[in-house]
Amino acid sequence: MLQEDNAQREGKKYGGKVTLLVLVICLVAATGGLIFGYDVGVTAGATTSNEFLRKFFPSVYIKMKCEMDKEDGYCKFDSQMLTLFASSVYMAAMVAPIFASSVTTAYGRRTSMILGGLVFFVGSLLGGAAMNIEMLIIGRLLLGVGVGFGNQSVPVYLSEMAPTKLRGALNIFFQMAITVGILVSSLVHYSTANLGGDWGWRFPLGFAAILGLIMALGSLLLPDTPNSILTKGQNGKAKELLQKIRGTEEVEEEFQELFKASEAAKKVENPWKNITERRHRPQLVLCILIPFFQQLTGINVVMFYAPVLFKTLGFGDRAALMSAVLAGIVNVLATLVAILLVDKLGRRFLFFQGAIQMIICQTTVAVMIGLRYGSTGEGFFTTTEANTALFLICAYVAAFAWSWGPLGWLVPSEICPLEIRSVGQAINVSLNMTLTFAINQGFLSMLCYMKFGLFFFFVLFQIMMTIFIYFFVPETKRVPIEDMKRVWKAHWFWQDFVPDY
Repeated sequence: MLQEDNAQREGKKYGGKVTLLVLVICLVAATGGLIFGYDVGVTAGATTSNEFLRKFFPSVYIKMKCEMDKEDGYCKFDSQMLTLFASSVYMAAMVAPIFASSVTTAYGRRTSMILGGLVFFVGSLLGGAAMNIEMLIIGRLLLGVGVGFGNQSVPVYLSEMAPTKLRGALNIFFQMAITVGILVSSLVHYSTANLGGDWGWRFPLGFAAILGLIMALGSLLLPDTPNSILTKGQNGKAKELLQKIRGTEEVEEEFQELFKASEAAKKVENPWKNITERRHRPQLVLCILIPFFQQLTGINVVMFYAPVLFKTLGFGDRAALMSAVLAGIVNVLATLVAILLVDKLGRRFLFFQGAIQMIICQTTVAVMIGLRYGSTGEGFFTTTEANTALFLICAYVAAFAWSWGPLGWLVPSEICPLEIRSVGQAINVSLNMTLTFAINQGFLSMLCYMKFGLFFFFVLFQIMMTIFIYFFVPETKRVPIEDMKRVWKAHWFWQDFVPDY
C-alpha cells in the first residue's frame, strides 16, 4: 500500500522557475485569508467584552458578573444567542460557496475574490455600527458571504498559479493570512480593551472593513489564472500569462496539459452531477472527509473561544486576552513551519505528526481540567498548572497550524481536475463552514454538559482522522496539478475507481 509514494512522485516535470511575479501574485491573493482569520479572532474577543455583552447579551453578562454559588463553572458563558453571534457568519458561509463556484467557473477566480472582499467590507461596517442585535446579525451574515466567496476562490487560485514544486508552500500563504488575521484581531482587542464606552468592541468589529477592502482592491490588481482564461477560449492570452509567471517561453508541455483539461471542462454541462460519478469518487470523498475531520480536531475550542477558555481556566480578563495573543503568535510561527516543510516532507508526514501531537496535548489538558475541576466546574488552577495548560494549548495550536490547518485547504484544492475543481472546493468550503457553524453554535452548551469530557470527544475524532489519512490519502507533493491522475492510479484503493488513461 505504501509503495505508492515513490511511484506517484514520478509525475511530469515542467520547465520554468519560481519568479518574483508569481510570488507577489500569490502573496496578494492570499490576503483573502485575512478576512476569515480576523473574523475568527474578533469573535473570540467580542464575546468577553463586558460592554458588548451588556449591550447585546445582558443575561450572559449578569450570569458572569453575579458568579452565582450554584452556577456550574463550565456553564457560565452558555447562551445560544451569544453563540449565534459567533456562528451566524458560518450560516451564510456554508451556502455562499455554492453560488461562488458558479461565479468562479463562469467569470474567473479573481471576480469571486473581488466580490468576497466587497461584501465583507459592507458587513464589517454594519457590525461596527450595530445599534441592535438585528443589525449585528445582518452584518455577520454579510461577513459570511464574503468569507464563503474568499475561501472558495483563493485556494483554487493559488493552486493554479503556483509552480508544481512550490504549490504546497504558496497555497499555504492562504493559511498564513488566516493566522495573521487571527493574531491581528487578538492584538486589536488587547489594545482597545481599556477604551471607554463601546469603542472596546466597535473598533475591532469595524476594523475588519479595512481587511475586506484590502482583499477587494488587491484582487483588482491580479490577473486571472491561465486555467480560468483558457475556459473563456482566450488561448493566446493564457499562454502569454503562463510564460510570465513561469519566467520562460518553454511552457508548451504544461500549456498543452492545461488546454486538454480546459477542453474536457467545457464538455461538462453539470459539474455538480459530474463530481458524483465513480471516476471522481476519490476527489469527492476527500473533499468531504478532510474538512469534516479538520473541524473535528477541536481547533474551534481554542480559536473561537480562546479568551473564554482561558477565563474558565482561571485567567483574569487581561491575562485571558494576552494568552489569546500568545496562541495567535504561535499559530503564525507554526504556519511558517508548514510553508518551509510541506513540499519537502510532504502532506502525509505533516498530517500524521500534527495529529499525534494534538492527541497528546488535548488529552493531557482534558486530564488536568478533569482532576482540578471535576464534573462541577468548581476549582482553580494554580499558577503552575495554568501555565502548563497554556503551554499545552499553544503546542496543540502549533500542531494544527503546520498540519490540518493549511492542509485542509491545500489538498482539496489540488486534487480535483479542472472540470470539477470549483465544485470540489465549494463542497470543501461549504462542509467546512457547516461544521464550523455546528461546533461553534454547540460548543458552549457541549462544554456545559460534557464538562472536561468534551476534549476527549475531539481526541476520538483525531484518532479516526489519523487512520483515515494512513489508508486513504495519498501523497501529492511535486505532482503537477493537471497530472494528478497518476496519484489515484498508484493508490491501492482508489485505483479501482479511476479509469485508465
